[in-house]
Amino acid sequence: MPTEPAAALFLFAHQDDEFGVFARIADCRRRGLRVACAYLTDGATAGATAARRNAESLAVLARLGVAREDVAFAGQELGIGDARLPAHLHAAGAWIAAWIGAFAQVDSLHVTAWEGGHHDHDALHALALDAAGRHGLLARTWQYSLYQAAGLPGPLFRVLAPLPQNGPVSARAIPWRERLRYLRLCLSYPSQRVTWIGLFPFVLLHYLLRGVQALQPVDPARLRERPHAGALYYEKRQFFTWESMNEALRAWRAAPLPP
Repeated sequence: MPTEPAAALFLFAHQDDEFGVFARIADCRRRGLRVACAYLTDGATAGATAARRNAESLAVLARLGVAREDVAFAGQELGIGDARLPAHLHAAGAWIAAWIGAFAQVDSLHVTAWEGGHHDHDALHALALDAAGRHGLLARTWQYSLYQAAGLPGPLFRVLAPLPQNGPVSARAIPWRERLRYLRLCLSYPSQRVTWIGLFPFVLLHYLLRGVQALQPVDPARLRERPHAGALYYEKRQFFTWESMNEALRAWRAAPLPP
């Protein structure tokens, strides 16, 4: 009886966060790994339903070789709205721990970076590290940057730019043909047109000037630290505050999941 291939697991807060690991997903599939993805908010916005956003991400993941049955929309299942993950840490954490435990072999786990870009991203990072620790996966867990505003004035931000505070960067150069392919995939989220008008120029510059898939290891000690000095991007946009994030994580740690 053939052995089930090891799984590379990817955690996303929102439908389209996968743009940060297009190359990593493709690499894992080329290596013969099973790729499984989970979204921890429903992604619904004023202009797009959860179903529409799910369909957009499913189409992108299919083009990267990910099977439909290996994509889970946990946020929709649990009733966790976009930008509401810090308010649902216990339910989301239990779901993630159970999801990881369902795989017989796990090659690696990937999660949004601890970088102060979006509060859902940081909350997911904390949940993933807790689950990784429970399953003995911390050494095989990688974080990927999406966007952050360290050292930048006003509303400016950087895209796909790992924070030095998060440790050494493992960077793989992406061939030009693949870069163009991934840029086309970034145009596959019509429901998020307004968001991508802001993101796409920076993603384009990244692929033109750097063109690497960057990953960093994780460190649970970082969760006790502000992602970077100065105002975080989600604070600049008045979406959330570091104090609120800290308080949510303290409350979650005070009532942890059973071992």
